[in-house]
Amino acid sequence: MIVDGRKRVVIENITPQINCGRFPAKRVVGEKVQVQADVFSDGHDQVLASLLYRKTGARKWNQVAMQPLVNDRWQAEFVINEISEYEFTVQGWIDHFRTWQKDLFKKYDDGQNIDVDLMVGVNLLKEINERAKKADKKKFEKFISVLEGEDKSEAIGLALSEEIRELTDKYPDHNRATIYSKTMKIVVDRPKALFSTWYEMFPRSTADDSKKHGTFKYCQQKIPEIAGMGFDVLYLPPIHPIGRTNRKGKNNNPKSKKGDPGSPWAIGSKEGGHMAIHPELGTLEDFKELIKTAGEHGMEIAMDIAFQCSPDHPYLKEHPEWFKRRPDGSIQFAENPPKKYEDIVPINFETENWEELWKELKDVIAYWIDKGIRIFRVDNPHTKSLAFWEWVILEIKTEYPDIIFLSEAFTRPKLMYRLAKAGFTQSYTYFTWRNSKHEILHYMNELTKTEVAEFLRPNFWPNTPDILPEYLQYGGRPAFIIKLILAATLSSNYGIYGPAFELLVNEALPGREEYLDSEKYEIKNWNYKVKGNLRELIGIINKIRKDNPALQATRNIRFLPVDNEYLLAFEKSADGDTDTIIVIVNLSPYHKHSGWLELPLDEWGISESQTFLVHDLIAKDKYVWQGRRNYIEINPHSMPGHIFKVHRKLRRESDFDYYM
Repeated sequence: MIVDGRKRVVIENITPQINCGRFPAKRVVGEKVQVQADVFSDGHDQVLASLLYRKTGARKWNQVAMQPLVNDRWQAEFVINEISEYEFTVQGWIDHFRTWQKDLFKKYDDGQNIDVDLMVGVNLLKEINERAKKADKKKFEKFISVLEGEDKSEAIGLALSEEIRELTDKYPDHNRATIYSKTMKIVVDRPKALFSTWYEMFPRSTADDSKKHGTFKYCQQKIPEIAGMGFDVLYLPPIHPIGRTNRKGKNNNPKSKKGDPGSPWAIGSKEGGHMAIHPELGTLEDFKELIKTAGEHGMEIAMDIAFQCSPDHPYLKEHPEWFKRRPDGSIQFAENPPKKYEDIVPINFETENWEELWKELKDVIAYWIDKGIRIFRVDNPHTKSLAFWEWVILEIKTEYPDIIFLSEAFTRPKLMYRLAKAGFTQSYTYFTWRNSKHEILHYMNELTKTEVAEFLRPNFWPNTPDILPEYLQYGGRPAFIIKLILAATLSSNYGIYGPAFELLVNEALPGREEYLDSEKYEIKNWNYKVKGNLRELIGIINKIRKDNPALQATRNIRFLPVDNEYLLAFEKSADGDTDTIIVIVNLSPYHKHSGWLELPLDEWGISESQTFLVHDLIAKDKYVWQGRRNYIEINPHSMPGHIFKVHRKLRRESDFDYYM
């Protein structure tokens, strides 16, 4: 190893850094990247540091001066301005002029003779002047003459001034700078990766009559209503031909009856596989029209990618080597013991022909991209090769950088995290089962205050077609509203399995967290006008999200003290926004709870004696509060939560008149 012993600065512990730089951190266009590092040297010399960043592949580095924090920790940030991959590193160096200036002050303050020290300063200025631009050379010459002059008072005053330091800072000596040996990566996505609102719907259940099979055209008619509720992503379960062999019947019955439509996730039949459309849904042109209509209403269609096959899928005949056979010659069906999925055959990612398999699956994704899809929800990615996902996502995003992949992986935390590191844009989470104050605080801290925040973007779902959690089964209408408010405000990405959630469906299979009469196995005819439905409230919540930038990020959350274990309170603010959002939720769907909420008035620039306006964005009520402690009482049977907008900068009585 070749070492330059004159480079004395040490750089350690750079963040963000995922697996020692093995994986990139994630940002969207317009977001900041805050970089920190330990930068120090031996002895007492003054150390400076700068952040270097650029688009990957660019020749020139952009440079930002880092600012010292405490204990040799330094920080700087830069803003991402386009969809691309960025890279950054840190450099540090000894600043001999600042060191000289610091020592000169100490000696002068101690009454020591500093004549020789002024001569040292002159030599340093002459060295720096050699690097200076022509416009500054006269300034350096003037400063040198003052330090060499007879007026010691003037010389000392100049030597210790900000003016001379600002000039010398413009021309640092990087010849002996230490540059951190690795460059860290930042992968950049479009803004929807950070802020999106999803609605899941089965196209086959969109007809007006349950005896009819829904189509893309029926689905098209639902678009204005869904967009009107404030959703910008319409997610459709698999739209491909459904297999007939071992087709599942109602409630996951292994034996189907005539007319049972089967599970959309049992993909493939004689009509085609992953590049085909289920004939009863319509044609490819119908699907393109659906995409177009969604776009006209500010929505995108998210398509399900489920890399698995029914026994009827063409792949089983065309590529039998892609599937496992048991010793008796029978096909290996999917299973997660004791559960069995006889209608599904898993793909064998250990096949000898894995390269051909990978290319085919990539072509499936590219095929639908060509048809206009830019968002994919990926089914059970944790049961497929991690190496495959890392490869295929990079391949796809290199050509189509605006693509969004949502990982539907309810599995072990480290496996979920690895999928996010491998390139998935968003990830399902355990939010579905986090109900108590302690659980939510602990989980949100993990998602937003640890390294996880740099690579995993959570997407919160209170329910899915697979999961009807106990909290929704037994908590009644208040439980649905509580989970709605929490999902929509804790995370900037959230979604609902739409009809079942907005219509408060809570009937489950006995002892299970699965829907009774699940739409996965039958066609539904939803009555969207059922009394007590949440359609209007969902629209209100989504509009609040859209109108308030503070709710369009996840990592900006801060929890607030409230002296009741059933009351959860937190605040969110956005850069450049003078107002703050406070969310307070009663986590009990059964009982009224009250408590005292503590507010960070000092940080808001509000004194204890000042009054300030608090606007309840759900109920449209307005309150005038005073002091850091304020009383909260929430009855879940009226409205189990508040979303307050705190107008921090209001000071005059006329301001209150305007808002009241």
